[in-house]
Amino acid sequence: MPDLHGIPVHADCRHFRGDIPCRPNKEHGYQCADCPVYVPVQQRILLIKLGAIGDVIRTTPLLRRLRQQYPDCYITWLTLTPAILPQGGGWIDEVLKFDFASALHLLARRFDLAINLDKEKEACALLLQVQAPQKFGYTLRETDGVAWPVNELAQHKYLTGVFDQLSQQNQKPYVQEIFELCGYEFRGEEYVFDTHDDKGYDWPRLPQGRPRIGLNTGCGDRWTTRLWSDEKWVELIEKLQTAGYAPVLLGGEAEHERNQRLHAATGAAYLGTFPLPQFINLLHQMDGIVTQVTMAMHISIALRKPTILMNNIFNPHEFDLYGRGQLVQPDKQCICFYRGTCQLGGPGCMEDLPAGKVFEAVKASVLVG
Repeated sequence: MPDLHGIPVHADCRHFRGDIPCRPNKEHGYQCADCPVYVPVQQRILLIKLGAIGDVIRTTPLLRRLRQQYPDCYITWLTLTPAILPQGGGWIDEVLKFDFASALHLLARRFDLAINLDKEKEACALLLQVQAPQKFGYTLRETDGVAWPVNELAQHKYLTGVFDQLSQQNQKPYVQEIFELCGYEFRGEEYVFDTHDDKGYDWPRLPQGRPRIGLNTGCGDRWTTRLWSDEKWVELIEKLQTAGYAPVLLGGEAEHERNQRLHAATGAAYLGTFPLPQFINLLHQMDGIVTQVTMAMHISIALRKPTILMNNIFNPHEFDLYGRGQLVQPDKQCICFYRGTCQLGGPGCMEDLPAGKVFEAVKASVLVG
């Protein structure tokens, strides 16, 4: 053990910070010489997954396998959205928000294993430069600056991202693909996620005595071909109410006006918009969630809720609902794969998804009484 001015210092401990006192010192007064919670780090792992939020959430099952294979490892995760990652529980030792300072910091360090799951050039450039004998995922080709698989295992996932035809033929869920990219067999590992129950959120306005079905009515502004009309939502809400369910309207600022209209038309509960941790906790109060492919879908799966997933423009094999809920699609086949506007014009194929079909999926997934 090295010492400084005669004081022993366990700089290799999983708890040690170097710039501030470690948590065991702050909370219990422990010092390195006789610390009962000293854990020497055996491997240092860098995980780069910047965004979007949903993709960050659905990368968390990988933590379970990394912790299983490397129980005494130190995991650093670089992301654009640190708040969405699990706090506490010992899953991640260090969460860094991607910026110049973090990149500079990481390039000065050495890792045993580095994984980059993003094809953004800045993420690939970082994996190219970071010091690690084992690298998985995507790097940057120095000759032309394009994203490129750093190892053979990454080639399948890489190709499905650059050719629509291969993406449409793919039959592997996203989580399985990223496990295989890292050389692991996917065994149904669940997401690692925080319900935020410890924040003390109170929901007195939520319906009581009936199964609550969260209805996430938006889908973001990138692929608006996923949107369902107010008329369809009203029809679904009325069917749910008649059958003894309590619909709860969900969404952010972009869905606020729509949810107000739906509340006025049907009386379905609508509590408003909330910061992300509180929104997550609101979803945790649901017995089932109806959603398009959007952030709320990833949160619902992470919370282990029966998820009724309305899909049209994405490969349905991409999504693993872990045996909870159902995936429902329009009666007419969608031809607008990963497109934000319908090639045929008009309202788009989501209007060919009957409210009754979604309702039957809710009934099959969440029982009344």
